[in-house]
Amino acid sequence: MPESDTAEAAAMLGQARRVVIFTGAGMSAESGVPTFRDALTGLWQRYDAHALATPEAFRADPALVWGWYEWRRCVVRRAEPHAGHLAVAAIEARAPHAVVITQNVDDLHERAGSTTPVHLHGSLFAPRCSACAQPAPVPEGGAEEPGEGRRTPPPRCAYCSAPVRPGVVWFGEALPQPALETAAEEAASCDLLLTVGTSGLVYPAAEIPQVAARLGATVIQINPQPTPLDAVADVNLRGPAAQVLPALVQAAWGDADQPPRSG
Repeated sequence: MPESDTAEAAAMLGQARRVVIFTGAGMSAESGVPTFRDALTGLWQRYDAHALATPEAFRADPALVWGWYEWRRCVVRRAEPHAGHLAVAAIEARAPHAVVITQNVDDLHERAGSTTPVHLHGSLFAPRCSACAQPAPVPEGGAEEPGEGRRTPPPRCAYCSAPVRPGVVWFGEALPQPALETAAEEAASCDLLLTVGTSGLVYPAAEIPQVAARLGATVIQINPQPTPLDAVADVNLRGPAAQVLPALVQAAWGDADQPPRSG
């Protein structure tokens, strides 16, 4: 990654008044969270992740699907935010206005200090009733690498006794409208958007950087590999988020104390 590219991106970031940080699966993968493109391992390797993450799968075998999501929560609980997550929180603290919009469901941004990220695809830690949609408590602990308890019956809703489902967006479901509207509004009003670790292939989330670019915002992409967003980005920084983002924050602000965020 040329230093001149980092310096150019840092200058843009340091001058921006409204910043959006848009993150995808690559951000979490650097913390060891498997992506949907990764083959399942262990006792889950004979299952297709795309087939488990559907409303149809939950209706057909809720215990199997719930057991798989218990395993996913276990994996995520063992993961730790990396230096890139911490750098995102630093940008939020230092930019006059900044918001995180994420496609990830692992809450690693919150654990790194980010405040109220916009979750386009929900959260593993926000289960809800499959019938009345009331929030449900997050199960304590989490399944270890599942053995004979692979099928784990989901808890029942305290309000209507229907099965509780994972609080994520499944294949075939629409994104939550409030989150999508907030993301679109932030993208439309920002003057700089950082897109980090996203392939730019999953719609409608992939529209967020496109919206910002169409309305005149500077777009900076951080990704180890080329993506369809290369053509949209003003600057492409090749490398892992855990390395590129801290370097970007250091170049933009150094160690100087920053005034508190305003609005």
